Amino acid sequence: MADGVTAGPALPMPSLPGGVFVAPSARRTTPTGASGRWLARHRRTRVLRRRVRTAFVFAGGGSRGSAQIGMLQALVARDITADAVYGASVGAINAAGYCSQPNAAGIDRMAERWRSITRDDVFPQGRVPTPLRFVQQREAVHANDGVRRIIEEGIGFERLEQSAVPLEVVATCLHDGRTQWFTEGPAVERILASAALPALLPPVEIDGEAFIDGGVVDNVPVGRAISEGAERIFVLLCGPMHFAPHRYRRPVEAVLTAFFIAVHAKFARELERVPEGVEVIVFTVDTEPVSRYNDFSATDTLIAAGRANANAVLDFWEGGGVGDRVGIRPQPPLRAAVPGPAPTMAPAPPSEDQAV
Repeated sequence: MADGVTAGPALPMPSLPGGVFVAPSARRTTPTGASGRWLARHRRTRVLRRRVRTAFVFAGGGSRGSAQIGMLQALVARDITADAVYGASVGAINAAGYCSQPNAAGIDRMAERWRSITRDDVFPQGRVPTPLRFVQQREAVHANDGVRRIIEEGIGFERLEQSAVPLEVVATCLHDGRTQWFTEGPAVERILASAALPALLPPVEIDGEAFIDGGVVDNVPVGRAISEGAERIFVLLCGPMHFAPHRYRRPVEAVLTAFFIAVHAKFARELERVPEGVEVIVFTVDTEPVSRYNDFSATDTLIAAGRANANAVLDFWEGGGVGDRVGIRPQPPLRAAVPGPAPTMAPAPPSEDQAV
């Protein structure tokens, strides 16, 4: 240390709204800064010529699924496209929409459709009050007619194998609890099955078997993408990457908390076991503008947050970053260091009144 210069306190490492995950022994050495971005683009061009398989994984997340539209906007703006797409629950609906027209115009249309959705489009109230329907003897609280219409209006193909990008959606079999991946056949029924939220929407019959939401068994199907040969996987989450349970006050909240703990634990284990030669780039949304399953009022906020968070993670990835924290390299001080505010990363998720 030079004379008269003292070291300041260690600066914190801000967390990313997501992260980049590789095998523990793997290293990424792309330089940071403007030259690093150029090299990253050059590297990506070379990778495409080698036909490295790139996958998009759309996770479940209910009414927060609009966040994935903003993430797609960030990906398409950087000319990042998918060789294969995997979806669960609402992610299956968005995945099918992307595969119908995988370009900026198609994603703009998806955004407009999301903005037009209301509670009554998806979960119509009917004559019987919703709380009472939870205790009635029936398969589900709501019919799935509204969700079916949304799927029919949002996709441009009749069978899964006809999509512009290879598409797979996951559902859960009610007969034996197995994970069922659909890769071909009538698209609407299979996507509807993947999005059949337990208790809220009825099971869907396909070939004599009943299926419910794919998120029950594989809400973030990274493992499927890896097993199918993907080497670069972009994961589009609808919520935070790390689940922090709140102390529940009602028995039903305890059931939901246990479910979300299981879902996040499975995803965390898969990130810890990324095989050699595979990188997983995760986008998240940490904002909490909605609190009810039938609240679609925060669509614009979620789209903006998804886009901003994806851009932050993509900047980190193109700069060669690994992990879910931004490394800070302090500049040599000219005089004794004075503690001050920690540097910030850009951009932070917008609040509701900041969203455009």
